[in-house]
Amino acid sequence: MRGTLLERGEVLQDESRLWARKMNLADRCTHVGGDMFANVPAADAYILKHIIHDWSDEESVQILSNIGRVAPAGARLFIAEYVVPGPDTPHFAKLFDIHMMCWGTGRERTSEEYAALLKQAGWKYVDTLFPSSGAMGVVEGMKN
Repeated sequence: MRGTLLERGEVLQDESRLWARKMNLADRCTHVGGDMFANVPAADAYILKHIIHDWSDEESVQILSNIGRVAPAGARLFIAEYVVPGPDTPHFAKLFDIHMMCWGTGRERTSEEYAALLKQAGWKYVDTLFPSSGAMGVVEGMKN
């Protein structure tokens, strides 16, 4: 398995900030400088961990649409975030949502809200999966 990490060019200039070599994965990891709001490299699968929650719905749809433009049919998209459960369920995601209100344009979202973002961006919502700890969720989308 090989991976490509999209990061801002100025971050890639400082090799001490890159983990692939430190984790003995440099032979399997390619670093690409870029801007997810402009363009992204084509791939069979994408993982966005703590990315989409940083941005408004409009900005999130732009990011997901940019990925969708280059993703081949059948590509998978995995969004790893704190997924907000129903109103009667206590969860860290609700506390973190308050934090997000104080910083930037983002917020934590429910599975249904992630599904709507995926649909707006041309992706098919597949499922939301939770590890046994239940702390984070992984929203899965597929390119039609």
